[in-house]
Formats: sequence, structure tokens, C-alpha cells
Amino acid sequence: MPLPFLTADRAFEAADDVALPFDDRDRWRRPYRPGPWRVGVAAILLLLASYVLFAAVIIALTGSVSEAGVVFCIALAVIAGALRLLRMGVWVSARGLRQVGFLLTRTVPWERVVTVRTVQQPVRWLGLPRTVQGQALLLVRQDRAADDVPALLTTHNADFLARPGSFDRAADSVEAWAAEYGRG
Repeated sequence: MPLPFLTADRAFEAADDVALPFDDRDRWRRPYRPGPWRVGVAAILLLLASYVLFAAVIIALTGSVSEAGVVFCIALAVIAGALRLLRMGVWVSARGLRQVGFLLTRTVPWERVVTVRTVQQPVRWLGLPRTVQGQALLLVRQDRAADDVPALLTTHNADFLARPGSFDRAADSVEAWAAEYGRG
């Protein structure tokens, strides 16, 4: 019994020659995977939210509905925080570069980007006040001074801690987007 969908010698139809979704350059995409630290913390928060949701159900069954509603809202806030934590990072599209933080998102059109470069400098370790020597991907904008540049990515943030190869690939990818769509 032949299984043509499992073989490589089947005839391809014209409908199969459609551009894949990741070929759309106008969609915002993260040019790297979220790191294990970020994913681990989000998983723990989602596990905590499941316990809080279970507590809300128990409170609703045994106590007042208003108390269960408060606990349910707390669970929703924890879930929203975990999802926002996973969304944090640098996103690129043909329109510009977007830096998504936990509370704030900044978008810079490619026309305002002068350069994106990797430098060796002291960087914050996991976003904490402690600094260590590492690499940072810096965004130099047209409307800011050259010494007032934000670090987009660092070798010691939650996405790239103990993954220097991943940082290099992500930095190269963002620099390639800047070279393709930037002013230069």
C-alpha cells in the first residue's frame, strides 16, 4: 500500500508553492528564541496561577463568590504577567525595530535608526543592578546622542545568559535587518 504523503517523490501541486507565513516581512517577529531563564520563570508563574485558580474554585464552592472573584482576578494578573514576560524582547519587521519591556514598548522606525552595533561593555546581570563584563547590542538613533543609547540585547539578560552563541546569532540577525531596512 503506497503512502504518497510520506514519500519525497510525489508530484507537487501549484498550491503547495505558497509563501510560508514567516516570509511576510511586515509581521513583527523576534529574531531569536526566548531563553531558558525567561521561559522557566514564566512556567513557574503559570504553575502558580493554576494553583490560584484552583483556590478560586474552592473558595467559590465553599465561601463567597466575591472572594472567589478577587482570587480569580489575582490569577488572571499572574497569567497576564507570565505572558507579558514571554513577549519581552526585541522584535523586528520591515517597518522598524520594537523593544518590548514588561511595562513599556518602544518602536523605532528604520528611518530613525543610524546604526545597530555590538560592543563590549559592563551589562546588567538578569536585569538586576549588578553589572558584569559582557556584550551588548546597541541602537544608535537619529534623534539621540551617541552616548545615550539603550542596550537592546545583552549576553547576560534572561534570553542569553550562558548562551553566547545564541546572542551572536540574534545580534547578527538584528544587525542584518538594520542593514537591509536602515538608512545606510
